[in-house]
Amino acid sequence: MHTTMSDGTDTPEELIAQVREAGIDLFSVTDHDSMKGGTVMPRLLDNLDTEQRPSFIRGVEFSCKDSLGKYHILGYGYDPEIPGIGEVVSKGHALRMKKTRSRLAFLKERFGFEFPEEEIQELLAQDNPGKPHVAKLMVKYGYAETVRDAITNYINKKEFENVHVSPQDAIDGIVRSGGIPVLAHPSFGDGDDLITGDELEARVKRLMEFGLAGVEAFYSSFKPLHQNENLALAEKYDLFVTAGSDYHGKNKKVLIGTTNLEDLADAPDGMERFLETVEIL
Repeated sequence: MHTTMSDGTDTPEELIAQVREAGIDLFSVTDHDSMKGGTVMPRLLDNLDTEQRPSFIRGVEFSCKDSLGKYHILGYGYDPEIPGIGEVVSKGHALRMKKTRSRLAFLKERFGFEFPEEEIQELLAQDNPGKPHVAKLMVKYGYAETVRDAITNYINKKEFENVHVSPQDAIDGIVRSGGIPVLAHPSFGDGDDLITGDELEARVKRLMEFGLAGVEAFYSSFKPLHQNENLALAEKYDLFVTAGSDYHGKNKKVLIGTTNLEDLADAPDGMERFLETVEIL
């Protein structure tokens, strides 16, 4: 799940209210290139009565890329006081800010899209601005009809090289801080790319060489085929299993708590692995 500390629309306070309303007992915030949620959430939760307080696991998400592809690496249960993950967060944040500035310059040069200086400074002052933030600015000033239109037809026209954290660095930082590195939505690559079969297995095995310890086998957009493939890989390579909705508030059409975990009833091995992961975290 994501908050306003990256590309979600719910503040931490609003997200907690949503979690409680949905009856969720255990949740994690995995903002992009940010550990702030791991500091803010426990403090907010401590203000609740014990019976009203859902359990919380620290999380983070890194957008990674190397010569063989793009990957989203999740880090769960890390200790923010142990050096490692903080270094990756700092690097990821710096690259994210560089990309945001480059996108603004590209939109101006390529399409003639200009924004008031105060709007630009407000955008850059946010914790981790990304494509949705720029897209909303475009919609506001009439350069695009919708956020999707802005991203698909304009923002994504800008290509980047060497502006991503490597999966090896992300995994290493998570492990050094005592966390569990997990491959997010493994069946989905760059954009609408679908990764299955031998290609998916090769990708997981390669990341395991860096220390990958789990796969997000339950995901809001997975069909049974994707889910079962990832559960089979978790069983074959003794990997942890996690579940994620990828909730972004109003920035995505995904309801909070939508993980397809109800399918665990038909996947006893998946149930065992998921519960093992929860117990360890």
